[in-house]
Amino acid sequence: MNDNADQPFWKTKTLAEMTPEEWESLCDGCGKCCLHKLQYEDSDDVMYTNVGCRLLDLTSCRCSKYAERQKHVPDCVQLTPEEVANLKWLPSTCAYGLLAKGKELPKWHPLVTGDPNSVHDAGQSIRGRSIPERRARHLERYIVTWPE
Repeated sequence: MNDNADQPFWKTKTLAEMTPEEWESLCDGCGKCCLHKLQYEDSDDVMYTNVGCRLLDLTSCRCSKYAERQKHVPDCVQLTPEEVANLKWLPSTCAYGLLAKGKELPKWHPLVTGDPNSVHDAGQSIRGRSIPERRARHLERYIVTWPE
């Protein structure tokens, strides 16, 4: 008998073993990774802003053109199991980063709760706390600490 049969996939599979559907379902829909960030070359420090990518829907906290996002935003990063562990800018609450480090998903994660709105209800998303890219001229003026 398989002891893992009653365990959710994220507890029994590595990131590399997940199906594309399982991989995509790890995204909690917080939108934090779609905020503009400033990375300082001299220190590698990353500062988040509250400025969303031009494709980010600030209400749903999802990309409005996800399937073709790299066509519209060439520097949009495609997460892969190999890269996740090395990305310093992923929010500390990111399921990809947490699982890559052998940690649990947060109790508010939609896969844990079964509710896609639990990320918003827990105050873990960018909903109501960010502005569109077209309104920001100097990103340095929009640095925030709340994404972490």
